Amino acid sequence: MSANAVQSAGESLFRNKFFQTILFSNVLLQIGIWVRNFAILMYVTDKTNADPFSISLMGFVEFLPIFVFSFIGGTFADRWKPRLTMIWCDFLSAISVFIVLITLMYGSWHMVYFATFVSAILSQFSQPSAMKLFKQHIPAEQLQSAMAMFQSLIAIFMVLGPSLGVISYQKFGIEISIGVMGVAFLLSAVVLFRIPADRQVERTNVVIKGQFKKDLTDGFKYVWRSPVLKKLGGTFALAGTAVGIAQTLGIFIVLERLNQPKEFLQYILMVNGVAMLVGGGAVMVIAKKVPPQKLLALGILLSSICMVGIGLSTSIPITLVLQFISGLGFPLIQIGISTMILQWSDENYIGRVNGVLSPMFVGMMVIMTLVAGQLKRVIPLVGIYCVAGGIMFLGMLMLVPLFKLKPVEKPQEKTLEGAQA
Repeated sequence: MSANAVQSAGESLFRNKFFQTILFSNVLLQIGIWVRNFAILMYVTDKTNADPFSISLMGFVEFLPIFVFSFIGGTFADRWKPRLTMIWCDFLSAISVFIVLITLMYGSWHMVYFATFVSAILSQFSQPSAMKLFKQHIPAEQLQSAMAMFQSLIAIFMVLGPSLGVISYQKFGIEISIGVMGVAFLLSAVVLFRIPADRQVERTNVVIKGQFKKDLTDGFKYVWRSPVLKKLGGTFALAGTAVGIAQTLGIFIVLERLNQPKEFLQYILMVNGVAMLVGGGAVMVIAKKVPPQKLLALGILLSSICMVGIGLSTSIPITLVLQFISGLGFPLIQIGISTMILQWSDENYIGRVNGVLSPMFVGMMVIMTLVAGQLKRVIPLVGIYCVAGGIMFLGMLMLVPLFKLKPVEKPQEKTLEGAQA
């Protein structure tokens, strides 16, 4: 694709009212999320004198809802109106944050965990609803470009977000930081009112689909019957296993392999964020030339090679270069996954497909987060990273049979799009 074609595609997307709105809403959400993640983390660290259990509990309350509520949230996302679901989720997140702020002012600091927990639960209803709206309002040929822009925005906050949370806490304290979170979520809910109204046919869908249990079961059956989605689920599980190991033991790479203080980890994260931004831009250029399954496979292959290299390296420059290359692959993975789910799922099943697949990644990641520390007691760090890279490589091999497949555009979807236009 030429540079002019990329620019034209970008301009076309930015003229789309839905895309404008969802992008602005996500900016506000990212501000709230990053202030939440780092301001609360620093607050808990100060409050508990860096107690490892209290700090690790932050990760637990953030990831557990993803594993537990993803099935439920995805199913309800297919039953409810997606626009209203997103608005209500952001509004309820804001309310929960303000409740935490009030209790915090009266001395109950443990309620900061509640803010993270509730926000993580509501995101499991909001995220699949957002994907459903992408399917409705973004033309199929622009989906991959839209996901690339969306991923670039997340990458920007990967670079700026940690500093935003740290500065907010250091300059203004935890009360103001939590207030910023609440205002950001509330403004996001207000912005989402600009999205075109939900289709009225969704009300009849609730009656037709029947009971919640049947909807949930149908979601699992739908994924199992699809060769593409089934293989994607296997890739999710293997990737979650590898990421859970590498992410947990990253601090030991800094301490043992590079002989640097723990604070050096922030530079690795910054390199990763910059690479993600570059990678997201690169996907926009190649979006129409490379199928999403090949994008995903390339991203996983880069991660696999870099995991092994990072484990073996004792050189700071080499490790940073490998982190940068790994960061380039992350947008390929995220955009490839999102595009595959959207292209190979019927609109009525997008929420449930997302709800079935996400826990495969997060579940394995959470399990390996708990196991990784024990593995390090009996296996050298280099060996662990080589095994993690090998597991990631197996995930890539599962995608190879899908390279020649193309999504089938369904006649009813074309009719709906034509009616909406």
